[in-house]
Amino acid sequence: MYELVVKDIKKTFTLSKKQQKIEKTDQKRKVAVDKLSFTAHPGEIYGLLGPNGAGKTTALRCISTLIKPDEGDININGLSVKHDSLEIRKHIAFLTSELKLDDFFTPNYLFRYFSNLHGLDEATMHERKAKLFNRFGIEKFQEVKVGDLSTGMKQKLSIAIALVHDPAIIIFDEPTNGLDILTARSVINYLLEMKTEGKTIIISTHILDVVEKLCDKVGIIIDGTLQVDGTLSSIKTNSKDGTLETLFFDLMEEKVGEDHA
Repeated sequence: MYELVVKDIKKTFTLSKKQQKIEKTDQKRKVAVDKLSFTAHPGEIYGLLGPNGAGKTTALRCISTLIKPDEGDININGLSVKHDSLEIRKHIAFLTSELKLDDFFTPNYLFRYFSNLHGLDEATMHERKAKLFNRFGIEKFQEVKVGDLSTGMKQKLSIAIALVHDPAIIIFDEPTNGLDILTARSVINYLLEMKTEGKTIIISTHILDVVEKLCDKVGIIIDGTLQVDGTLSSIKTNSKDGTLETLFFDLMEEKVGEDHA
């Protein structure tokens, strides 16, 4: 059982001239995440909800040790992402729709490759493969090249590979983004199963319905800053009509008003 604690992290990036033009700013630095703090506990799903460009993906990449925060820290059972990244990677999985698999390899080959990468013994590898391939319907396509798989099957295979080492913490950037309806439902159901097994799960999303279906706790992030943090039921009480949708859009309007003040 692993608890994840995010403490006052800040991440700033240098913008190229092209990026400045896209962002419509003359500032050379952009603060992607600013003093972000939250805690995710075992057996619950924590959702970072925010519009595109809010800083969700940057936050998850920091948690996943892919990039280091400029300030603050992230602790997983006392381990720091700044100082213990190699050890932390043994216990986490970072899933994203951006993961691309080589078309020339088969699911069997890729699962073995990543099992070896994580140091799994032969028996454990076969046990994990049987469980995940059966769960996601991959067993019939074990020797089919990735390039010949459907888009949905490729996505399921990517998830299975990311979970090969049975991680205690699952970090999923936009879990249903780009997925067909059946695959999206399969992913949502699997995350709920992982929750019952005591996994610590953190997701990012801009889709309110995903939060309603999945999350126990929610943090609403806008322009890199956490606006609201709490259980799904408790933050709804801050809404005029008791709905997440109204709260979210009211916070967005407030932020737009501040930016134009």
